[in-house]
Amino acid sequence: MAPLDVEKIASLAPSPCYVVDMGKVRENLAILDGVQKRSGAKILLAQKGFSMWSVYPTVAATLHGVCASSPWEARLGREEFGGEVHTFAAAFSENDVREVLKTSNHLVFNSFYQLEKFRPLWEGSGLSVGLRVNPEHSEGHTAIYDPCAPKSRLGIRRAEFEGKSLAGVEGLHFHTLCEQLFEPLARTAKAFEEKFGEFLPRMKWLNLGGGHHITREGYDLDGLVELVKYFREKYGVEVYLEPGEAIALGTGVLAGTVLDIVENDGKIAILDISCSCHMPDVLEMPYRPPLYKGFDAGEKEFTYRLAGPSCLAGDVIGDWSFVEELKIGQRIVFLDQAHYTMVKNTTFNGIQLPSIAIFEPESGELKVVRSFSYEDFKNRLS
Repeated sequence: MAPLDVEKIASLAPSPCYVVDMGKVRENLAILDGVQKRSGAKILLAQKGFSMWSVYPTVAATLHGVCASSPWEARLGREEFGGEVHTFAAAFSENDVREVLKTSNHLVFNSFYQLEKFRPLWEGSGLSVGLRVNPEHSEGHTAIYDPCAPKSRLGIRRAEFEGKSLAGVEGLHFHTLCEQLFEPLARTAKAFEEKFGEFLPRMKWLNLGGGHHITREGYDLDGLVELVKYFREKYGVEVYLEPGEAIALGTGVLAGTVLDIVENDGKIAILDISCSCHMPDVLEMPYRPPLYKGFDAGEKEFTYRLAGPSCLAGDVIGDWSFVEELKIGQRIVFLDQAHYTMVKNTTFNGIQLPSIAIFEPESGELKVVRSFSYEDFKNRLS
């Protein structure tokens, strides 16, 4: 696989700007398509991680549809992606369900209460209805992202199935992983089957959820193929996977500029990139984003703290060292910034949102597909 042409992208992109390399997107899709063809699985785009709909036509040529976590995501998938639309939420209002019925193919409930409450709406609608279950098997390393953590609100535990009717239920869904390779899925699938396998013979489909880093180096693709084939052949169910990051992994960058350099027990470079506004997972996860030509603090001669322009004291991306001194006006490029960035960014402090661009490596052309203005900020308020 050819490396990202970071220098070229940085020279062409406005600042700040998210840039998605379509060559990398196609490489990821080829891997996912191989899994589909070998296993018979249907792979969906999880829009919660990546909903850059300008690239949906490319993704839709390979994947079978999208999964949504709200009526608006479901509508976006229906209007811009096509294919199947699978919708789940921790809880729906009546209006939510009425909207989802217009846009979705699968509707997944998070409790027996909601299944029955909305039965008069979904029964006879033609939608395939399912339940999200909690295998009570934790593989997550960060509690905030672990759906099987104690007191989790996500998924129905096995004990709650006792005495409940599954009339009209056609599928089961679990989603327990976050940025993980195959082995955690294998262990989770075993725990799921032990608890819920007895219900699968009466089901039409099984959704293994998201969090699968299928396109990451080192992922056991053969193991995934065999696991999918196992469930399909043993229980006669259609098997779905719904990764978000796997589609966008390694495809995008966030390019910005050094606005100023100040001193306070070391050099601090203030960027036009805010982790609070533009890549909030740096604070939420937390994690350290990859930086082009950046090294661990102290590893090279010149160490800087990189920080954003907002008034949040904690708007600090991290400390890096460089071979040469940073200069005001210099470009800074964070790697792997296509997923969980655009979908989560904010206009806190009135900080301008980065533009969104597509880069075609074959032609070397960068096309800005969306720019943001003051009106975008103003119209979010009242």
